[in-house]
Amino acid sequence: MGSPISSTLVEIYLQYLEVMYVKHCRENKEITYYKRYVDDILIIFDQNKTSEDTVHIIMNNTDEHLEFKISREDNKTIYYLDLSINRNANNVDLNIYRKPTYIDITIHFTSNHPYDHKLEAFNYYINRMITMAIMEQTVKQEWNKILTMAHNNGFPEHII
Repeated sequence: MGSPISSTLVEIYLQYLEVMYVKHCRENKEITYYKRYVDDILIIFDQNKTSEDTVHIIMNNTDEHLEFKISREDNKTIYYLDLSINRNANNVDLNIYRKPTYIDITIHFTSNHPYDHKLEAFNYYINRMITMAIMEQTVKQEWNKILTMAHNNGFPEHII
């Protein structure tokens, strides 16, 4: 840790672990979906072929220096990064998720920061809102949250 090459070495090692352990589970269809972003992993598995505990044990036995912690579904919902994934009978609904510690503070409009820097948070939020496969009602709620955040940080609505 602390070395400029640390993140590169970690990424190489995690890709190695994925080839050695996860690839086998994917080929056997025990794991039907696997995505990783840095150190956050989302795994969807076939309950007829394996169990949550088995997947967790396999992951934790890949290396004695690594410990994977499991987040379980709560009310058919799980959170992954900034997504809320809700499992229904026939499909999966995605929503935008904000952690309980979320606060809506951005660079204030009246600050001396470059104009582009002030708008970048809103560019991110708006891009996320329009590119995610979320329901129209959720898009409207998210747009209202973005406008409220802009107002709270001194931005005129017409700029957003």
